[in-house]
Parts: sequence; C-alpha cells; structure tokens
Amino acid sequence: MSQLRWDPLKMSWVIISNERGRRPRDYILERQEVSLTACPFCYGREDKTTHEVFAIRPDGSRPDTSGWQVRVIPNKYPALRIEGNLDKRGIGLFDAMNGIGAHEVIIETPDHDRQLADLTPIEITNVLRAYRARLMDLRKDPRFRYIIIFKNHGVEAGAGIPHSHSQLMAVPITPPVATTQLSVCREYYGRKERCLLCDILRQELETDERIVRSNEEFVVLAPYASHFPFELNIIPRHHSHDFALLTDQELGILAEILKDTLLRLRSVLRDPPYNFVLHNAPPMHLRLGKPAYWGSLPYDFHWRIELVPRLTKIAGFEWGTGFYMNPTPPEVAARFLRSADPTVVY
Repeated sequence: MSQLRWDPLKMSWVIISNERGRRPRDYILERQEVSLTACPFCYGREDKTTHEVFAIRPDGSRPDTSGWQVRVIPNKYPALRIEGNLDKRGIGLFDAMNGIGAHEVIIETPDHDRQLADLTPIEITNVLRAYRARLMDLRKDPRFRYIIIFKNHGVEAGAGIPHSHSQLMAVPITPPVATTQLSVCREYYGRKERCLLCDILRQELETDERIVRSNEEFVVLAPYASHFPFELNIIPRHHSHDFALLTDQELGILAEILKDTLLRLRSVLRDPPYNFVLHNAPPMHLRLGKPAYWGSLPYDFHWRIELVPRLTKIAGFEWGTGFYMNPTPPEVAARFLRSADPTVVY
C-alpha cells in the first residue's frame, strides 16, 4: 500500500508509492546532448565571457587569461542586474520592484570533458572555496535578502552549456521556499529550543534506514518524505547555520563526501541529470522595525545541500495539489546507494 508522509521542513505531503516499486534500471534515460562549436568556458576563450569577479589561479596569472582552476563571472545574460535601485512600489493590488540582484556563473574546471564528479577532492574543494568567497562578498550588499547557489547537471536539469558549472543568484526578497523553511525552523526552536534539522538528523542516525554515507562532519541521507526518487540531503553533522563559516579543512571533508555521493548516483543511475541547491542562511541585515528579526538564526537554522536527480516529471496532480508522488521509497533508494561501488565506471 502507498503511504502519505509529511515533510516538517517543507510543510508538504508526499505520496510514497510502494506499489510502483521502481528500481534504478527503470530510471535510466537516453541523455540529451548539447554540442558547441566553441565553448566560452574553456581555456583560451576568457575574452568571450564577462570579466571575472573571482578566480583561483595557482600560477598567479592575470585575470581573464588562462591559468585558472576555478573562475567566477557574471552571467552574460543575467536574470537580475546588480546596478540600480530597487524602487519598491505598489500597482493597485500588486507589488513591483526593479530587477536588482546578482547572477554569476562558477566555472568549476577548465577541462570541458570533466564533470564535478570527475574532479579530485582538492579540485572540488576549490569550487566550494569559490562558493564561500562569493557568499561572503555579496552578503555585504544590503539590497540582497537571499543568496542561492545551485547546479544544473544535464540538459534535462536545465543546463544549457555542457561545460561543468554552477550558478549563484542574489535576490532582493526572501524566496517562498526559503521563507517557509526559515519560518518553520524558527517556530520549532521557539517551542522546543532545539534545531529542527538537528532533531531530524539525530533520529535518522538512530534508525539508520535512510543513511547513505557519513563521516566525522557530514551525513548523506534520503529524506523520510523525499519528493523525488533518489533525492538526497548532505547535512552538517554538527549544528551550523552558515556555509560561509566552514574552514578550508571542513570544505575538504565536504568535497570528499560530495564526490563520493555523485559517483554513487552515477554508478546506480548511469550519470543522471540532477539539480543541487545550497540552502543557506540569508544575509543577516537589520530590518527597519524588526530589530530581532534574525536574532535566533544561528540557533534555529541548519544549512544543507539538497541533491535531486531529475528522473520523473511534475504533472497536473502535483501542480494542482502541491503533493508529490515518489515511486521509489527513500529506504530503497538509500539501500541501492549504500551498496553501490563508487569506483565502478559504467
């Protein structure tokens, strides 16, 4: 029999459909490919992009030249632009403001044929260092209420350029998904004086049904109410509200477990398209009339990386109800991923 499960963090119901019982082989897709005559993210084509705002250059080379390992540039066609004022205004019953924000691309490697899973832990650490550096820089701007870092891997997941890259967007309002999770965490802490995600993590470690991998700093698990098959969370084992506070050593440990997780997904699902999102604390800017607005944030919020293979599509039922249907129970997904050999090349 199928089962309805409640997600206390996202405030939503999920239908776990045991009767369908789909296994990894049922999700293997004929992947779409994008061919480029000349990739703008490759070595030697730095003049084809916008000017870099950050780069890791071990050889000390000049900006906007070859010699980089990770390079961050403003998106050439940004959804939001950094110049200008917000100009918040009402239009009858509606609200509007100017499209102010930041939209950046983190080019993860100069090698066109290597994906994030192919990089060494040291190389992935450098990608994470770039995330941290851009978060710390952009959060200084009081116009930005939230900064999201995400990665689309594969055409099916929204990647228009096959060269491995992530994106960052800073927005002038707190997005609805973040607002829900921030509010839930704050309300839970207000009642129990404990972090919701810490409690979830403690319970998951005790039952051990949905744990895929763990080390001294991070835990990889399939959420109890997974919205999608093989959905995963990478969560700090110890309470931490802000990714930007991680040390280089902690970033290295995260890089190792992130690589292992991506290789397990590749082994089990034959390199599926996926999205991952860094759910992090918002910039703690003071709000007029709300002096204690973020007062409990370091105690009640717990950052995490959400990693979702794009194996199923959202259809009318999901749009119409807000319920999601997952045909592979997270316990089953975790079991397949736990037993996977990340060194296997299919």
